[in-house]
Parts: sequence; C-alpha cells; structure tokens
Amino acid sequence: MELELRLIFKAVGFFSLIIIGIPSNVIILAIFTQVRITEKKLLPSNTVLTMLALVNLLVIFSKGFPQAIHSIGIRNILNDFECKFISFTYRICRGMTICVTCLLSCNQCIILAPPTKTWLYLKQKVPNNITWIMMLLWCINGAIYPSCFIHVRAKGNYTTSKYTLHLEFCNHDFMSFISYVVNGIAIALRDFFFVGMMTLASCYIVFVLYQHGKQVQGMRSSDKTNRKTMEYKASRAVVLLVTIYVALFGIDSCIWIYTLTVSEVSPVISDARVFFGTLYTALSPIVILKTNKKLKTVLLCNTTKGLLLFSDSSMNDTSQ
Repeated sequence: MELELRLIFKAVGFFSLIIIGIPSNVIILAIFTQVRITEKKLLPSNTVLTMLALVNLLVIFSKGFPQAIHSIGIRNILNDFECKFISFTYRICRGMTICVTCLLSCNQCIILAPPTKTWLYLKQKVPNNITWIMMLLWCINGAIYPSCFIHVRAKGNYTTSKYTLHLEFCNHDFMSFISYVVNGIAIALRDFFFVGMMTLASCYIVFVLYQHGKQVQGMRSSDKTNRKTMEYKASRAVVLLVTIYVALFGIDSCIWIYTLTVSEVSPVISDARVFFGTLYTALSPIVILKTNKKLKTVLLCNTTKGLLLFSDSSMNDTSQ
C-alpha cells in the first residue's frame, strides 16, 4: 500500500511537470524563434531566455519522462547507449539551467549598473557576445561529465561497486572512491559558484530597484522614466526567477546533505530530490510568459489574428 501510494504521488508530480513544462517551454521557444526570423534580431536577454526554454525541455525529456514512465510500472526499456546518452543530456542540461539563469541575472545586473569605466566595458562586451558566452557554458558543462559515457550502463544482472547511483533505468557506477569524489567536487564547485554569482547579482538588482523606487516617487512621467520602468519590471522578473531557482536548489541541497548522513536512502527521499531538482523547468516558463513583454505582445497579436481568421471563416460559411 505504501509503495502504491508513493508511485501515485510520483506519477502525479512528474506527469504534471510534463503537462505544464513542455507546452510552456515550447511556446517560448517558438515565439522567440519567430521573432528572430521575422525581425532579424533578438534582445540578448531574450536570447538567454530562448536557451533556458531549450535546456528546460531537454531536462524534462531526459529526466521527467523516465521518472514518469517508471512510476507507472515500465521497467528496463533502455540499452547501454541510450542510458549513456540520456544521462549525459540530463546532467549537461541541468548544469545549463544553473549557468543560463546566472547569465540572465548577471546580464540584467550589467544593464542596471551605472556607466562607470568597468561597467561600460561589460555593457559593450557581454550583450554583443552573449551567444559565445553560452557556447562556452556548454563546453564547461560538457567537460564535467565524460564519466557518463564511461560508467553508465543499463540495469542488468551484473555486480556494481558501492559507489553506484541506481537510477530508474540505468546504473552510474563510478567504480572507485577517487572517481566518485572528483566527480562530486567538480559538480559542487560548478553549482555553488554559479548559484553564488546569481545570488550576488540579484542582491545588487534588488538594491538598485530599491533606490529606483525612492527616486521615482513624485516624479512626473516621461519617455525616459517609462523606459527605465520597463527595465526595472524586467529586473523584477529576473529576481523572481533567481529566487525560485535558489529556493529549489536549497531544498535539493538539503535533501542531498541528509542522504549523506544515512546508511540507506528511502525511495521517497530520492524521488523528492529529483522532483524538486526538475521543478524549475515547469515554474520558470510560467514566470517568463507572465512577465516578458515581447512574449505577451506576440501572443496577443497571434491570438487576435487567430480570432479574426476564425471570424472571417465563420462569416463566409454563414454567407454560403
């Protein structure tokens, strides 16, 4: 009974994540791709959000789907190569969600910063090289996970070492304590560095927002003030995304620390950690869709066009 209840909660959680996460991320990806094709340009921040939507989708497909399928009783459907590929994809894309969210907050921090010599240099270089920066982040994350192609195998009747992560369909056997520790240290350094960076950037953004709030009190409206207000609205959205990520990362880290203190980890704890670790892929696109002005404008235009076309076709059918 306890096992069935756990699997029901697991199925509801991960299928909900899939149902919410896939459509919302696809909408973001499709709209920004449309804007890039039709307008021939995309704001650096929107380029970063496009990448975030892409890696969110890949995390859902490589982790959300296996978890959901496993919860309904499907077992051992992947071979060794498929296990290696899915494990590698998930780990890189999970790392990219951290790095891209950090890049988003740092970019917004640079936008709001005063025009001093150092900040002016960053204002010129970072937005113009945002694509190259994201490519560098892909390379950094790819370099951390070569063990996926060496140590990951499909589940089967073979002996594994005590340094093995038993996943839904695969085993990640690090074989030795040194390999296990080196891999863990590399991931921890990456995670805490980028989470620390995004936290510092967000704290600075909050400080600037607070200063701006005091300055605009009693000021008359102008085009410059309105433009600044739009920038600060975008900044609040970035801070909200970072807050959500840091909160979920904190829960994930607390569960991970707890697992290090017990000899046998309950499946419920493992499932909870994976769920909170992937929940950002469903929450972040909702925040982006609710707060991004370009997305809302294009969605409104497309909806209006769709209603007009439907109205015209209905009138034609009636006249016939």
